[in-house]
Amino acid sequence: EGKCMLFKEFGKVDAFPICLNTQDTEEIINAVKYLAPVFGGINLEDISAPRCFEIETRLKHELDIPVFHDDQHGTAVVVLAALINAIKLVNKKIEDLKIIVSGVGAAGVACSKILMSAGAKNVIGFDRQGAIYHGRENLNFMKEWFADHTNPENFKGSVTEALRGADLYLGLSGPGSVSADAIRSMGKDAIVFAMANPTPEVMPEEVAGHVRIMATGRSDYPNQINNVLAFPGIFRGALDVRAKDINEEMKIAAAHAIANVISERELNEDYIIPGVFNPAVAENVAKAVAEAAVKTGVARKFSPDEII
Repeated sequence: EGKCMLFKEFGKVDAFPICLNTQDTEEIINAVKYLAPVFGGINLEDISAPRCFEIETRLKHELDIPVFHDDQHGTAVVVLAALINAIKLVNKKIEDLKIIVSGVGAAGVACSKILMSAGAKNVIGFDRQGAIYHGRENLNFMKEWFADHTNPENFKGSVTEALRGADLYLGLSGPGSVSADAIRSMGKDAIVFAMANPTPEVMPEEVAGHVRIMATGRSDYPNQINNVLAFPGIFRGALDVRAKDINEEMKIAAAHAIANVISERELNEDYIIPGVFNPAVAENVAKAVAEAAVKTGVARKFSPDEII
């Protein structure tokens, strides 16, 4: 119900919740397919990994309306937006960053994918058992994909070892996942996005003075990375052009639109991402997403009178 209120408030999108009394992958897929004719788009919510990957992939393939798992892609879009502005301040390029990701679940995989789509080349992910690398045993199908597409040097050490000299720490796990000492060993002008809620992986005050840019998922610290910056505008833009899909190009366009709300003059270490109540965000995102949908051929409406 709360998510539906946010859709309406920020994106002027009418939404209502449907709760399913099942956790079975096939039952969820079939239920959504049966209900799909009622809707212009489907937002999947609170489905755990790895089931969420199969459910979203199947539904995107089998339906002709946008299907969007916010826990994955809403987080990923806002993370990319924050990083776009952060690297302006530290004068680095995304392709040169050493990125350490703790938590390779729904959000961790989606964030890594969008960062790589945007140019990142050196991403190393960690789960509870350690580094994800090619050849590691007992990985689910999504972690197999992750092992095959990240960690170019096949690093097998600890997250503490990996953080030495790193440029970005992306936390999507839980409190205490990394030590303050490990964060202090990162490279010059380190960027830390510690997004576990309500307690981040490392508290900002523990690493103050050792990290150039710090962001969390909390509203009581600067630089809150919050999905509400993404999903209302993304759906508004997709619906405006009757999009058949929300593709990677549309998500990247949304990230740039969020980042561009902050002017070069306003940008600083404590203001790399707009506030959640900034009215320009959803409007900018919707416009950018609609334009990307048209450009990539998934739009079915280009003017008020034209639907194809």
